[in-house]
Parts: sequence; structure tokens; C-alpha cells
Amino acid sequence: MSLSISLTVNGAARAVTLDDPRVTLLDLLRERLDLTGTKKGCDRGQCGACTVLLDGRRINACLTLALACDDADVVTIEGLADGDVLHPVQAAFLAHDALQCGFCTPGQIMSAVGLVAEGQAGDDPERVREGMSGNLCRCGAYDGITAAVLDAQRRIAEQGKARAA
Repeated sequence: MSLSISLTVNGAARAVTLDDPRVTLLDLLRERLDLTGTKKGCDRGQCGACTVLLDGRRINACLTLALACDDADVVTIEGLADGDVLHPVQAAFLAHDALQCGFCTPGQIMSAVGLVAEGQAGDDPERVREGMSGNLCRCGAYDGITAAVLDAQRRIAEQGKARAA
């Protein structure tokens, strides 16, 4: 039994036929749409390596059925930068050396983008650590990640103020 879904991925409309209703969004992104920036870590929703934005909210793509994403808007790590201009969170991760091996980095960045967009980052490092607690880093780059999220939050807030003025 084939099922068809339509979704927007990184701003592009995509129509996909699924042969198996059990296909996860993670497998759809990686295996069918060749968007391999979203990583398969634990495949159980515990590590956050597969974090993407679904209709603006952070989700674990490994726990989300692709069928549930019909008519949804999905943003992956590949959809953040505007050409050669990095998203403020991406730039902050580089500036604060918030990565080591890099495996968790796409999920960390997507979670940070969601955290800031949700207005949950604030200016308290502990609040950021709590908000990012669903994303694990085996290398222990947490200090850099926290500093990057706080910096990105400030940059994004300043950009918003500049646009409003």
C-alpha cells in the first residue's frame, strides 16, 4: 500500500510516496531526500542528533512518522544558512568553538534555533543548559554550546530591535 504526502522541506515543496507507513521523518530526510545533515544517533529519541524544526517546533525526527508530517513545514540544518551567510546560531557555534567531533552539532544547532525562537533561551546559562538537555554531546562541548546559544540569542534580539527601529 503506497501513501502520498506533501510537505515543505527547507522552503521547497516536496511530494513523496511512502511504501511503508512506518517510515520515520529521519529516514525520509536522510534516505529519500538526501539531507544527511540530520544525524541518526540513538534512533530512540534520547540523544537529539536528529533534531529538526517541524512547523517551527523542535522535534526528534527519529520518533516522528513521516506520515504525520503531511502538509508540514520542515527545516533541517541544510536549510538554515542563506547562501553563504550563516544563521546567527551557526555563526555563534563557530565563534565559540561549540563543537568537537561535530556529530551532534546539526542537532545541537537546530535545538538552539528552536530554543531561541520559542523565547526560552533568556540570558541565564542554566536555563540554556536545561533547554538544550535533550541534546547530548559525547565530546563534552557543553560550555561552548551554552556560550554560543547565549551569544546567538543576543545577536538575534539585537537584529530584531534594529528591524523594529
